[in-house]
Amino acid sequence: MKILTLTMNPVIDKSTQADMVLPKKKNRCDIPIYEPGGGGINVSRALKKLGHSSVAWYLAGGKSGDMLYDLLEEEDIEQRKFDTDKDIRENLMVFDKSTGENYRFTMAGPEFSRSDWKEILDEIENMDDTPEYLVASGSLPPGVPDDFYARLAEKCKSAGSKFILDTSGKALKEALKTGVYLFKPNFKEMASLLEKESITGMEMENEARKFLENNSCEIIVLSLGSKGSMLVQPGKRPEYIIPPSMPVKSAVGAGDSMVGGILAGLTKGLDISEAVQYGVAAGTAATLTEGSQLCRKKDTEEIFNWLKNSRIMNDPND
Repeated sequence: MKILTLTMNPVIDKSTQADMVLPKKKNRCDIPIYEPGGGGINVSRALKKLGHSSVAWYLAGGKSGDMLYDLLEEEDIEQRKFDTDKDIRENLMVFDKSTGENYRFTMAGPEFSRSDWKEILDEIENMDDTPEYLVASGSLPPGVPDDFYARLAEKCKSAGSKFILDTSGKALKEALKTGVYLFKPNFKEMASLLEKESITGMEMENEARKFLENNSCEIIVLSLGSKGSMLVQPGKRPEYIIPPSMPVKSAVGAGDSMVGGILAGLTKGLDISEAVQYGVAAGTAATLTEGSQLCRKKDTEEIFNWLKNSRIMNDPND
């Protein structure tokens, strides 16, 4: 197995459109679209769209858990559902046709038991087919301890898997104490890790490098939203990957598409710099689709080629 993704707080993403969203009114909506969601699941979905395979592990139960399984089957995602007695959450996104604004309603996940999350750790420890990359993405639901990703990082270290993490808050801080291969914070999350209330872009370069030197992490991919990302590696100057300006239809799933793109790049033998370029291309491509449809391969390849050509033109050593 090359890539295993893990989602502890999966979701059914329900999206629809309304002519106009108004308070105190009955807002009539179009027929909703249901899609599987949650960080790791979306990484697996993005990888599939980019022509790469993975195995998606997740914790789910009830009728909504069955629906999630069926939706992933429809997308031909290899999966393993760890059954619980709890229905998973459902998120709602409503697009206002009159303003072009998206309204996103994110629900809390159910509270899982110790036996639920411990089963996953035990299964990872006892795997015969060790993944080269294990990707954990998304928040931890109630009942799962803050050090869960740290425990997972320890399992990866013992097994020789490269652990990629995309989360925030205490769960991220605990995991970094143990060690990760790569993590992808946004600017605000990175500032919080640095214990800075405010920080400029110029200060961030030096602070991120110092953070890398003093913590158990090999690579930081700092997400800068529509401005792309900053790649931070030991002993090198931070590298900016800036995508072209594109018309944004929805930013939902852009971060997960970016992680999927980085993994796709690494899987096909790109170095980390080019892999992050491919990730930025995939994240940008996701903004060209509506709802939570994630990236398309054709758009990703076109943007990636633009990024490569742009960097060649701006390389003073070329």
